[in-house]
Amino acid sequence: MSEQTVLITGTSTGIGLEVALGCARAGWRTVATMRDVSRADRLRAAADAAGVAGLIDVRRLDVTDQASVTAALADVIGRYGRLDAVVNNAGAGHVGTLEQETVDDVRAVMEVNFFGVLHVSRAALPHLRASRGRLVSVTSVGGVIGQPFNEAYCAAKFAVEGYMESLAPLAATVGVTVTVVEPGAVASEFVANVGIDTDAAVAAAGVYGPALRAYLQRSAGAFAAAQSPADAAAVVVATLTDPEPAPRVQTSPTARQFVGMKLSDLDGRAVTATTAGWLA
Repeated sequence: MSEQTVLITGTSTGIGLEVALGCARAGWRTVATMRDVSRADRLRAAADAAGVAGLIDVRRLDVTDQASVTAALADVIGRYGRLDAVVNNAGAGHVGTLEQETVDDVRAVMEVNFFGVLHVSRAALPHLRASRGRLVSVTSVGGVIGQPFNEAYCAAKFAVEGYMESLAPLAATVGVTVTVVEPGAVASEFVANVGIDTDAAVAAAGVYGPALRAYLQRSAGAFAAAQSPADAAAVVVATLTDPEPAPRVQTSPTARQFVGMKLSDLDGRAVTATTAGWLA
């Protein structure tokens, strides 16, 4: 394992930080990237405490900036000579609905959560072909089941799922394994980073105010019993080392049950009845 190099995006907090630690513990040379490297203190402290600081290389990478992606990949290959795996983890939550946000708002969500994945994957694929490596993208159960007030976020995650499902058999012909990993609710700063003031949001939501309040109350309950970032990350690390990983992996029994509802719901009624209940 000491020769293998993995690049992970979005490692300043949450799942990405824990994936970086887990990969380093497993012996990978771990390139932990983030848009703002001034936020790396938590990762560096955790790496020191775990005794793996020597295996973690913190670098700047903004997934929405093609030049940043190209430069980061070139630096990694220049230093290590190879790239064996990529974990697309960087993403941003978003709560909103069609009448109350602009198309530019939706485009911004797509840039981070979908096109960011494409930028990194496209730059990495030649190197992953050379190493017969792994391309892993952290999506969400929201990439399988659409959720009220998450239209843009779910659309982006759906897009990643569709793109990677389509790419997987083709990438396999040149030796690259493609997997999506689907967490459910995870107790991390991801939700806090959405930055919602509940009362202000409900007041601004007009006719959608009662539904938004019910949705936010339901979400608070779901995240109170959420999976830990470390547990979700352990599934990602296991996927990197699995001899024959599945194309789609969930990080918890709850996530598997939720996704399974969609995959067996041919007419969509079970899904929409469930999510409609979140708004009552």
